[in-house]
Amino acid sequence: MSKKIIKIGGLDIEIIKRSRQKNLYIRVTPPDGNIIISVPARTPGKIIKNFVLRKIPDIIKAQERMRNQFRQSKREYISGESCYYLGVPYMLQVIYHDSKLCKVERVPNKIIMTVPINTSCEKRRNLLTEWYRSELKKILPSIIKRCENKMNLHINDCKIRNMKTRWGSCNITKKSILINLQLVKKPLECLEYVMTHEFIHLIERNHTHKFRSLLDKYYPEWRSAKQILNEMPLDYWEK
Repeated sequence: MSKKIIKIGGLDIEIIKRSRQKNLYIRVTPPDGNIIISVPARTPGKIIKNFVLRKIPDIIKAQERMRNQFRQSKREYISGESCYYLGVPYMLQVIYHDSKLCKVERVPNKIIMTVPINTSCEKRRNLLTEWYRSELKKILPSIIKRCENKMNLHINDCKIRNMKTRWGSCNITKKSILINLQLVKKPLECLEYVMTHEFIHLIERNHTHKFRSLLDKYYPEWRSAKQILNEMPLDYWEK
């Protein structure tokens, strides 16, 4: 694998060449909208340049949306901070005690974290992250089942990962879906939209007109769900 940065159409582009890659892929990454293109190792520079130039309008839109979308300030995981769960903001309350008990529970209007005295910020963050993961694991099976039934498809696996640049991804060969942990903080319709989106990749690999027509068929509300994802606050990310 090799990496280099070049300028195309006035934009700085990071080019990653991989020997086993077959197609060209482009990503605009948060929080600043940096552009990364991964390509097969022997792809000529002219093909890369033309690929980028065709994508510039979409790149600019993605950068503007990313830079303008509200992002939460850095969290310290202390009482009074806000935590989202299924699109609803909750106030975090941290309770310190003398035992080794560590737990997180959700009550009306609050998410309560109970931890030993002197628990570090990192440990508090990890505890809340794992609570979010356990909550998402409870929600996913019913969403998956609904998608399988309405689309007459089946997946072999669904994993959760905390991702910066994608809400989900689909390994078509393995029939495996990867879901962004951050979706547990968004309204339920956003999670169903992303899951439906990834299921459709099992039918149509690329984001073609056929792909969008399948989205219309299996999840007609996808546009409003996508708009919510684009407008809700994003988590803080280190640059």
